[in-house]
Amino acid sequence: MTEPVHPRCALVTGGSGDLGTAICHALAAAGHRVVVHANRHRAQAEAVVSAIKAAGGAAQAVAFDVTDAAATTAALEALLAEGPIHAVVNNAGIHDDAPMAGMSQAQWHRVIDVSLHGFFNVTQPLLLPMARLRFGRIVTVSSVAALFGNRGQANYAAAKAGLHGATRSLAREMASRGITANVVAPGVIAGRMAETAFPPERIRAEIPAQRAGKPEEVAALVAFLCSDAAAYINGQVIGVNGGMG
Repeated sequence: MTEPVHPRCALVTGGSGDLGTAICHALAAAGHRVVVHANRHRAQAEAVVSAIKAAGGAAQAVAFDVTDAAATTAALEALLAEGPIHAVVNNAGIHDDAPMAGMSQAQWHRVIDVSLHGFFNVTQPLLLPMARLRFGRIVTVSSVAALFGNRGQANYAAAKAGLHGATRSLAREMASRGITANVVAPGVIAGRMAETAFPPERIRAEIPAQRAGKPEEVAALVAFLCSDAAAYINGQVIGVNGGMG
């Protein structure tokens, strides 16, 4: 069996947002060399890289559009030419909310493209390289909306729920190669998006824990699922939601 090269490398899509930044820092603290992905906001990804390096970690930034299959494949080939990628965290996702009765086709397709097609475009090219290593960790960030629905988010919930089925199937396909695939489904997590959609009174009414989660609480689970200790956790959807269900 070929042992993975150390330090292990983890690619985090959407790595420059609130949650992505926390995930990148947690993986770096666990000893990974982190590839921080952005689309249009490369400067934000570079800032995350600088912070990781200042804390003694290893990181680099990369920018590409996960909805563009050709651009994604080219970027991944360039990264793989530098060395193996042992873990991928599919965190890229967007909201474009509207009640379904008033939702445009563009809103539907845009959200599906980033979350669901982006998952395929990033993950599929990494599977055979991981299989050759006989080691891989695939962690995909979903949402409590995929489990329970949310008003105005039929597109987002559909995209994230699709990731659950894809991940469970992928786990069955790749488990014998030492590759795990799991989903982390956060609830309301403190950050720019949560502040507008979830005022304090709504949080108290809907979340048993009576507070929003912290990005670091989600990141800790992601980092664990990328570790050797999580080798027998596979095909699971794990909620981080303060008891919402």
